[in-house]
Amino acid sequence: MVSRVIPVQAFDLVIFGGTGDLARRKILPALFRRHCAGQLPQDARIVGVARRALGSDGYRDLIRAALQNELSGTEIAARGAELERFLARLEYLAIDAQAVDGWTALKQMLGTPTPDRVRVFYFSVGPALFAPLAEQIWRYHLADDQTRIVVEKPFGHDLASAKALNRTLASHFDESQIYRIDHYLGKETVQNLMAIRFGNMLFEPLWNSQYVDHIQITVAESVGVDGRASYYDKSGAMRDMMQNHLMQLLCLIAMEPPAKFDPDAVRDEKLKVIRALEPVEPHHIVRGQYSAAEDAEPGEDQSYRETVGDPRSTTESYVALKAHISNWRWAGTPFYLRTGKRLVARSSVINIFFKDAPHSIFGADAGRHANLLTIRLQPDEGITLKVTIKEPGPGGMRLIDVPLDMSFAQALGADIDGAPDAYERLITDVIRGNQTLFMRGDEVEAAWAWTDPIIAGWTSRGDVPKPYDSGSTGPGDADLLMRRDEREWRGINP
Repeated sequence: MVSRVIPVQAFDLVIFGGTGDLARRKILPALFRRHCAGQLPQDARIVGVARRALGSDGYRDLIRAALQNELSGTEIAARGAELERFLARLEYLAIDAQAVDGWTALKQMLGTPTPDRVRVFYFSVGPALFAPLAEQIWRYHLADDQTRIVVEKPFGHDLASAKALNRTLASHFDESQIYRIDHYLGKETVQNLMAIRFGNMLFEPLWNSQYVDHIQITVAESVGVDGRASYYDKSGAMRDMMQNHLMQLLCLIAMEPPAKFDPDAVRDEKLKVIRALEPVEPHHIVRGQYSAAEDAEPGEDQSYRETVGDPRSTTESYVALKAHISNWRWAGTPFYLRTGKRLVARSSVINIFFKDAPHSIFGADAGRHANLLTIRLQPDEGITLKVTIKEPGPGGMRLIDVPLDMSFAQALGADIDGAPDAYERLITDVIRGNQTLFMRGDEVEAAWAWTDPIIAGWTSRGDVPKPYDSGSTGPGDADLLMRRDEREWRGINP
């Protein structure tokens, strides 16, 4: 296969928070790779904006060092000339979002908006600055119908704040101009969920409660909250991961086929899934908080509470729950979701467990067997379908389960290695005006409407997260959640 690179139209991209961690580690490396791929037109401009007094030359030096740090030495060596050409695209302005200095200079730099040039404002800043930035862009007449804004999560802290944020953005921009970015949706394998489901007649007839016993969605992280402690302790795993990343995976697995592959058609079906979610019972929720590993040296592997500097913190670093979707397709089929920090491995996996055959003709000695479809999102992206066959050799009909395994890296070779990463795909989608992989305002509010009662419930009950060892699979209560239903979690494998 040959990857096709289709250039985007001319654009000006203004990155508020242009000196921040996200800009240096994700946004600008993504833009550099798209530049090297020939996807950025020659007259595309990138403007970094922050409060630091740098100047454009100082900013280019900062980004040069950041790219050399983020990209491999081989990549930098192969693209050294392109690096300088990319840096020549960069400009910088010192602007305080809540002050007047610098805004007139930005307006002069960008000039008058024109229909043949897209203008994108990327809010790579804290949520508290979203409203002031939107207000200033409107006040200085920097936007037109071609203008788009990109908003990073969190999209609010609860339903009330999400609604307030949506109202503020809607007072200055149309919903079609607002791109709420969740980098998980930009992953190639996450997008492949739709291709697997709706591009293969093999699966869709079986994709319902008649044939599916249950579904497990796991997003495990081996790292702790280091570097994000102050934010994470006010958020926790439920707000940081479950309400958005895992919710989106759930929607893609459970949604009905849209009438067409169109942004609003896809998001309409995702919204129906969220609104069909039943309230989660307290005994179907497990919260955990990691402690130091048993064999860790003093100061080597801190517990969650040591990392955040609060010996009484009740914020969860792990959450597992059992969810039900009240519609014809999924009534009676449980969805088990779990996510956590400092677990045994980094792994994002969806497991679809099919039911046993209604009647076995092979007798008790053959054992019980059922099909399992595993979709590996990271690492080692791929798909495995477990099927039942006869064990080789004489001695009767003995059945075993074997995998039909497809690794994207093996099947696609160089094509998968050169595939754009999440931010590369999402940023170019913004420029093209394609909102399929971005969350809509009503979708965000529906997710919070389901999440808020869960958080309010454990807060009112005074629940304290269960401790679990760093490097484990999580608290033991999560295993009990499954065993009560005579099921087990699949292992967390790297």
